[in-house]
Amino acid sequence: MFTRLRRLRPALGLGLGLVWVISWAAPAPAMHVMEGYLPPGWAVFWWVVYLPFLVWGFRSLAQITQRTPEMKLLLALAGAFTFVLSALKIPSVTGSCSHPTGTGLGAILFGPGVMSVLGGLVLLFQALLLAHGGLTTLGANAVSMAVVGPWVAAGVYRLVMQLSRRQTVAVFLAAAGADLLTYTVTSLQLALAFPDATGGIGASFAKFAAIFAVTQIPLAISEGLLTVLVWNWLQTYSRPELASLNLLAEGG
Repeated sequence: MFTRLRRLRPALGLGLGLVWVISWAAPAPAMHVMEGYLPPGWAVFWWVVYLPFLVWGFRSLAQITQRTPEMKLLLALAGAFTFVLSALKIPSVTGSCSHPTGTGLGAILFGPGVMSVLGGLVLLFQALLLAHGGLTTLGANAVSMAVVGPWVAAGVYRLVMQLSRRQTVAVFLAAAGADLLTYTVTSLQLALAFPDATGGIGASFAKFAAIFAVTQIPLAISEGLLTVLVWNWLQTYSRPELASLNLLAEGG
C-alpha cells in the first residue's frame, strides 16, 4: 500500500498543485454549457439521458472497488487527471468554452461506465467550486464529456489495439478522439436548443462546430500527447495495476 502511494505521489502532488492554482484563478465568463443557458426542456432531457449511465457507472465502480480494492488510488488518479484538464478554460463561443477533457485515460483503464461517475463528479465540483458549468446543465455536460467521450475513447482504443497492437498510438487516438467527440456532441446540444432561424439545426450545428474546431483540434492533439506521457509513466511505476487490468501489451 505504502509503495503504491510513493509511486503515485509525484502525479498526485502535481494534480493537487494545479487544482490549487485553478481554484484561485478569477472566474471566467466562458465555461461548460453555463448555468441557465439551456432552455428548461432541453436541460431536463439531457438529465434523463444521463441518469441511466450514471446508475450503471456506480454499479461498475462498486464492482471494481470490491473486486480489486488496490485500484482505488488509480481511480483517484484518473479522476484527478480529468478534473485538472477539464478545468482549464479557453474561451471559444458565448455560453461555452474549449478545454481538454481528460476522460480518455480513465476510460482506457476502467471502461466508460466508471467515467460516467468520475466525470459527473468532476463536473459537479467544478460547477459548485469554480463556477465552471452549472447544475441545471450538468446533465448535458455529463452526456458530452462523461458519457460520449469515454465511450469513444474505449472503442477507439480497442479497435486500434485489435488492428495494430500499437498501444501508444491507441492511447493517443483514444484520448484525442474522446476530446473531439465531446465537443461534437456539445455543438449538437447547442444546435438543438438554438436552431438557426434560416438554416435550422444543421446550419446551427455547423456554426458551433466550426467555432469550436479552431481551438479544439489542437487541444485534442495536445491532450492525446499528454495522455501518452501519463500512460508511459504508469507503465513504469504501476505495472502491477496495469497487468491486473490486462493493459500491458507486448511491445506497447
